Amino acid sequence: MPRLSILLLTATLLPAQTIVLQHANVIDGVSAQPQLAMTITVRDGRIDSVQAGDRPAPAGATVFDLKGKWVLPGYIDAHVHIANLEAARRALLSGVTTARSMGVSHFVDIGFRELHRTGAADIPDFVAAGYHVRPHPAEELFLDFPKLMDLMRGVSGTANVRRVVRANLEHGVQVIKILATERAGTPDTDPRKRTFSDEEMAAIVDEAKSAGIPVAAHAHGDEGAAGAVRAGVRSIEHGTYLSDDTLAEMKKRGTYLVPTLATIIDLIEPGGDYDNAALSIRGRYMLPRAREMAAHAHAMGIKIVTGTDTGYGPTSNRRIPHEIAELVQVGLTPMEAIQSATSVAAECLGISNRTGSIRPGMEADLVVVERNPLKEVSGLADVLLVINDGKVGLNRLVW
Repeated sequence: MPRLSILLLTATLLPAQTIVLQHANVIDGVSAQPQLAMTITVRDGRIDSVQAGDRPAPAGATVFDLKGKWVLPGYIDAHVHIANLEAARRALLSGVTTARSMGVSHFVDIGFRELHRTGAADIPDFVAAGYHVRPHPAEELFLDFPKLMDLMRGVSGTANVRRVVRANLEHGVQVIKILATERAGTPDTDPRKRTFSDEEMAAIVDEAKSAGIPVAAHAHGDEGAAGAVRAGVRSIEHGTYLSDDTLAEMKKRGTYLVPTLATIIDLIEPGGDYDNAALSIRGRYMLPRAREMAAHAHAMGIKIVTGTDTGYGPTSNRRIPHEIAELVQVGLTPMEAIQSATSVAAECLGISNRTGSIRPGMEADLVVVERNPLKEVSGLADVLLVINDGKVGLNRLVW
């Protein structure tokens, strides 16, 4: 009789093993067309082969006969604020196998990264940013770095922004996150208002660059975003009010855009991460602007990356498939939108040599969904199987 396999929610993933996915339709994250009726073999945490037709399984392998279901690279969420292990596990169960942390206290994202790398916890891999670099840092920064106590009243000037960058670098972050404009998610801020000067942003990027680390800039307003782009940031996060001139400069420099459209919807709708009347009014004004901006960016050939801007908390209603659906609505094809959450996101994060595509030698980060997402993009939300570094992290397949 068919049975529903158990969700793997234990504190540690199953050991690395040989896994064979048979009769799989594959969207590899790179190719323009899917590959049908394929066999994928995973060994010791990496993709060993992707071959057409039926292939014999090695002795002792765990075999999944997918019967025509669809396999994609594990989703990459390029903008998260995950603060605890429960939320990190929740992200994995939604199909996220890699997350770029965009600001969290006490360097818990570094801890997540190390727990993942050692195989001690069933969570995504993390690209860690530590603390935001912003005019008024989180108070927790000064608990971790009492030596910065003179900045508690505010961070300004090139020397001081460099100090905050260096504090993050001391902990081994892989990206620096700056606020080039104020936030949208608090009622008493103006998301169009610029924060740092050109000189301060250039100093931030230069300090990070000296350590080989890219910078991601939160920016809703055009003036702050334009300054960040000129300074040389790797990506603009949100970009609600970007002008075509700024978009043109991003295209020229190869700056990525992470529009986080679904988070603006979350401002509007009750519940979720916000549930605030003033923010709902703000979101209703911002959403059409953000969609228009993202459509222009896509038409201009700017590389677009998915990010949810959520903490994957118990009330969060944003996931990568929701952002993919939004990107399709503004003009990306379903394949382009899927690539924005896989290979293009991996490029942006600087990890495309190991994840983001289904190719031999890549880390075995895979998700399985039931129906063709190129025809029903909403189906990406119903994840049936997650393989994370060659280990089964979720199994909802019916046998």
